[in-house]
Amino acid sequence: MFHNSAEFCILRMSASRAWTVGAVFLMWLFGSSLLIGAQDGITDPIEVQALRDIKSTLIDTNKNLSNWNRGDPCTSNWTGVLCFNTSLDDGYRHVRELQLLNMNLTGSLSPELRRLSRLEILDFMWNGLSGSIPKEIGNITSLKLLLLNGNHLTGPLPEELGYLPNLDRIQIDQNNISGPIPTSFANLNKTKHFHMNNNSISGQIPPELARLPYLVHFLLDNNNLSGYLPPELSKMPNLTILQLDNNNFNGTTIPDSYGNMSKLLKLSLRSCSLQGPIPDLSRMPILAYLDLSSNRLNGTIPTNQLSQNMTTIDLSNNELTGSIPANFSSLPNLQKLLLANNSLNGSVLSSLWQNKTLNATESLTLDLENNRLTNISDSINLPPNVTLWLKGNPVCINDNINLRQQCASRSDNVTGSQSTTNSTAVCQPQSCPYPYEYSPTSNLSCFCAAPLLIGYRLKSPGFSDFPPYTIRFEDYLTSGLDLDFQQLYIDSFAWEEGPRLKMYLKLYPVYNATSNSRNMFNMSEVQRIRRMFTGWLIPDSDIFGPYELLNFNLLDIYNEGTVTTSSGGISTGALIGIVLGGIAVAVTLSAVVTLLILRVRLRNYHAISKRRHTSKASIKIDGVKSFTYTELAMATNNFNISTQVGQGGYGKVYRGILADGMVVAIKRAQEGSLQGEREFLTEIQLLSRLHHRNLVSLIGYCDEEGEQMLVYEFMSNGTLRDHLSAKSKETLSFAMRLRLAFGSAKGILYLHTEADPPIFHRDIKASNILLDSKFTAKVADFGLSRLAPVPDVEGAAPAHVSTVVKGTPGYLDPEYFLTHKLTDKSDVYSLGVVFLELLTGMHPISHGKNIVREVNLAYQSGMIFSVIDGRMGSYPSECVEKFVALALKSCQDETDSRPSMADVVRELENICLMMPESDMGVSESIDTVAGKMAPVTPSSSVVKNPYVSSDVSGSDLVSGVVPTITPR
Repeated sequence: MFHNSAEFCILRMSASRAWTVGAVFLMWLFGSSLLIGAQDGITDPIEVQALRDIKSTLIDTNKNLSNWNRGDPCTSNWTGVLCFNTSLDDGYRHVRELQLLNMNLTGSLSPELRRLSRLEILDFMWNGLSGSIPKEIGNITSLKLLLLNGNHLTGPLPEELGYLPNLDRIQIDQNNISGPIPTSFANLNKTKHFHMNNNSISGQIPPELARLPYLVHFLLDNNNLSGYLPPELSKMPNLTILQLDNNNFNGTTIPDSYGNMSKLLKLSLRSCSLQGPIPDLSRMPILAYLDLSSNRLNGTIPTNQLSQNMTTIDLSNNELTGSIPANFSSLPNLQKLLLANNSLNGSVLSSLWQNKTLNATESLTLDLENNRLTNISDSINLPPNVTLWLKGNPVCINDNINLRQQCASRSDNVTGSQSTTNSTAVCQPQSCPYPYEYSPTSNLSCFCAAPLLIGYRLKSPGFSDFPPYTIRFEDYLTSGLDLDFQQLYIDSFAWEEGPRLKMYLKLYPVYNATSNSRNMFNMSEVQRIRRMFTGWLIPDSDIFGPYELLNFNLLDIYNEGTVTTSSGGISTGALIGIVLGGIAVAVTLSAVVTLLILRVRLRNYHAISKRRHTSKASIKIDGVKSFTYTELAMATNNFNISTQVGQGGYGKVYRGILADGMVVAIKRAQEGSLQGEREFLTEIQLLSRLHHRNLVSLIGYCDEEGEQMLVYEFMSNGTLRDHLSAKSKETLSFAMRLRLAFGSAKGILYLHTEADPPIFHRDIKASNILLDSKFTAKVADFGLSRLAPVPDVEGAAPAHVSTVVKGTPGYLDPEYFLTHKLTDKSDVYSLGVVFLELLTGMHPISHGKNIVREVNLAYQSGMIFSVIDGRMGSYPSECVEKFVALALKSCQDETDSRPSMADVVRELENICLMMPESDMGVSESIDTVAGKMAPVTPSSSVVKNPYVSSDVSGSDLVSGVVPTITPR
């Protein structure tokens, strides 16, 4: 903003210098294009603004997002923002991933996330975010990974998340989420992973989730779930882990059908208040981990043959009776058999350990404490890696010296402790220059290398003892990462509550003999490895289960960014060249950026100056108040987010209360919106002279301090689209829908025939039809409207306006789209689509299906009532059929085949006249509809208020008020 001529002159001088600097470097810049490359498109401006809005709701203590105000998100490498490599179909780059893992962020998630319309990965894991999960995330139909675990999020799960068609993984574990699981989650047909453990989710598990065809991991442990265990879950064809520990299915039994889960590897129902018998598990061929402990299960342990994969059987703390099944002795991979605190009797089977051959890394724990076991079937000779606990059994009453250790007290903690592996590596720790260290992974030679440091956790492994699986794990992980087996070193591991297995891993580069014994990964390899973890691109493993990345730390040498090869070194000449080139690039780009900024500021200066000198004078119109910024800020509590009621391409809409107590809607243009400025002026100019009960009234505007705001009457019942949504709590009857169609049509007819000159709306859609407290329909949003052609001196006027195509997909007139010729019939087409929405409740475009085509097919096949919205209750079929016919006629591809708006209003009136008397009560308050309306009389000239008799006063026509009229 420039306040005097001196400031403007300084700006002109700065611009001149910038031009000079730009010219000096221009040739060099083109010559260096191979070094710096050409940028293929910029980021979609809607997404740029969305990222800024997202940042505004975050508290970034560590300043990790400080570069989010610099340059373009996709081409300037904003922290955590990953984009598609090239422009997409609209010429822009788009954000593909938002990777903000473990950045110490607090604050809340912004609803503006929905504007990242091409986003595939949303990752806010391991931060301190609070507040609820925005329902608007459900609008990101491209989303594949929703990763919000490890925060402080509260509130319920939004139902809208159940409509994400491409979602592969939802991780919200370790938050404070409450409320039930929405039944809409049964629509997640591509989802493989439900990780919702460690929250406060309550209520019944929806049986409808059994419809999920690809669900692999179902982790809901440590919540407040209740009700019963749905037997239907056994129908999930690919389920491998069912983990529901620490919930309260009070007094219910384990369904017998769970024994049919042929792909289940882990069944964990610990502390779920279950009772009844243990079902037959012999039909589960790969089951490896069974935990039914701390319930009230009774009866005997089934003696059917169990899976040979069994590693863990925990049936402790129940009310089981009978003897220990002999088939437990024939499980070759068994690591833990926990049967403590039951009422088992008979003998302790020595075959449990005598039949096993254990190597140095394998162990077996048998916890049989506090039962009624009376003796041991054979000798007590235990191998050194077998642990047996017998305290609290009759076999311990006699002070048998051979059982003294097994009958003694012990610690309750039987989980593994932290351990270090690979201790047999050839290389011993020696001195390497910081931050390098000797790689312990090579059996060929010792070398200094810079490892990648990774915090990693197995969330639900299918075993209880890790050392026997170490080599298998190393092979699994390095194969998944496409690394050599020797590049992975497990620095340490520890069991955590869950049980979960936490590890610290080091990944080393491959030895390079030419590197002077200092090796490191190149940055492209670092990025590739990180993406393998963060994108969950490592293939799943049944035995290791789901994993999570806790952190991915780079040593300082990687953050310096000076080394670009795996050898870790570059020549001095190359380094000097890169540094000098970088300086030159920086200077050049600085000059160019300065030049562009100055040019933009000059252009904005002229535009703002012009607007400040001309627009305010031209907008001074009777009946439209000019508000100050302060007045509107006070009306909205300084535009507090709690007063926001909507948002569109223009900007945000707030509910405000003026000083006189009047409730208004305030539409505030987003900063820097050129399109918004055009819409701002257009809407003021048009609405200031439009007065009709079916058009939203403009009360005033604000045009100061760089702000552009429009003030309307407040429509307390929101948009028509809101009430047609499946999420709407209030349903609309057919009579009410007919009323809303009639009101909308009359408002548009007024635009086409009563406005002087007539107006083409150009953006009619269900979300631009607002409903007041009495459910009167009012057409809104005239930012895209255009004046109809003005007749020439001979009284002739073209039938169309030639203009760039604008509007909303699904509502666009096909002929206008192809020819760029906008007519009144373009509005008829859009309104016809709205009529189809009223009839079916469908969206104009949904899952690739077009509402016009779908209804047309149903109509032509005689199945029209199959697509009618069942929520509107009973309706007269003849009236519905006529309404459908009118809607489809309005949506004809050819302009000439569509009715005029006057014809539309007339036909709606006729349908109203056909409505039964019993429904008239619903419609009685609607502009005195139907039976109290006069018939429309066609005219060769402009139709004047065709739905009232000719003796209506001119003042009534201007106000749009339709008085009660006796039919003629």
